[in-house]
Amino acid sequence: MRKICLALPTDRACVPMVTALGQEAAHAVAHFDVEVHLLILDSAEPTAFAEHARAARAAIGTPRVVVHHLGEAAQRVFLRQVIQRSGLPKPELLLDLMLPAEPSYGACTNRAFLIASALGCTSVHRRDSDSRYQVRDGTTVFPIHQELTSLGKRAGDAVSGVTETTLDPAHADKPVVLVGSSFIGELSVDISEIRDLDPDAYHDVVSLWAPADWSQDDKRALVEESFTGAGTAPFTEDHAVLALVDPMRVDMCNVSFHQVHERVPLPPATNTIGSDYFLLHVVYNGTLPGVLHNRNIVNFHTGERRTDRGFAAYQTRFTKFFLSMLHLHHVYAGLAREGAALLDRRHGVRARRVAELVRASTLLDPAENEARLDVIERAYRGLGGRYAEFAATLPPRRARLIDEARQDMEDFALLIENWAALVRASASTGVPRLDGHAPELDR
Repeated sequence: MRKICLALPTDRACVPMVTALGQEAAHAVAHFDVEVHLLILDSAEPTAFAEHARAARAAIGTPRVVVHHLGEAAQRVFLRQVIQRSGLPKPELLLDLMLPAEPSYGACTNRAFLIASALGCTSVHRRDSDSRYQVRDGTTVFPIHQELTSLGKRAGDAVSGVTETTLDPAHADKPVVLVGSSFIGELSVDISEIRDLDPDAYHDVVSLWAPADWSQDDKRALVEESFTGAGTAPFTEDHAVLALVDPMRVDMCNVSFHQVHERVPLPPATNTIGSDYFLLHVVYNGTLPGVLHNRNIVNFHTGERRTDRGFAAYQTRFTKFFLSMLHLHHVYAGLAREGAALLDRRHGVRARRVAELVRASTLLDPAENEARLDVIERAYRGLGGRYAEFAATLPPRRARLIDEARQDMEDFALLIENWAALVRASASTGVPRLDGHAPELDR
């Protein structure tokens, strides 16, 4: 029986999703020979935290489902133990990269990766708090069903569990390391207001996602499909494709990884949306097989982002996302050049080569990011209101924002270089359970 980790990082009230996660765990053990470690990494305020704990307890008692609900204090204890056991230098820096004071989409998922490794789980299945599952004819459409059908299998053996395959037979002996889907509903990034106010400004800003040397036609096509997920059509029947999965087709609210997450972590960049998508590019460019299915999750936006404080914070994260692209596009191009050479003889990712590419990206000329900030400032001033107010905050922060984007990659390279040692050290580190069991090893 294999162990899997069904993980939900959250910093907001999301009782319905915690409840649904327990139901998804129950579905997994009812249909597959697995033990599910339901992991909630919770940074929510105390009242919401307590409500999450009550909701999570409903899953206790389900055979082969083990519940872990960890606040930041418990996560910090675990990380300190892992880092100490690893014997790595700069332990406080590593702790800060794993549990930073500011929000980090990559760091919260890295904690799930490391805790899953400590629990002996071979795969991590990630969900998000601002989403919900589809329901078809009274039955909840759980992505984990498609994930467990194929994840971890030899690609040649996974053919029988999918609807179609576009995978070159040359990859048949490699493992399926990624199974994922996307979302329907609202844009994955909360910027539909910009599109409504000024489609031209929306195009100018969103096209900053593209590499600077792309043609206008290519940028226009990217803008059309950006942040839209799988559109709005609801689920009707299963469709799954065995392939080299295009990163643009998968969302991190609806994804699972097999072992590859033990080789390479995610960028620990703070206040930067999209920092958790890196592994999708490693898997795709490294020619590792995956399955793209259509059990799309429903995405929605919480009201907090539309408060004045939440708006400014979110726009900063959006801006830093574009600045990160200077470095990430350089890395993605390097991964593409490596192709299958990115893998060792056992089809594992050569983490050292990934770290080299990341570190090389820190030497790039920042002029491209200066130009990106020019576009954002100009577009936001034209939008007026809160957008113009946000634009006015950018000039005094320009140098710092550009330097932060570079430093984020320095930190990422360091974390990749130390990741294997952290994963090994996690094997002897216990994780507390919500049912009151001491943090013993679950292996």
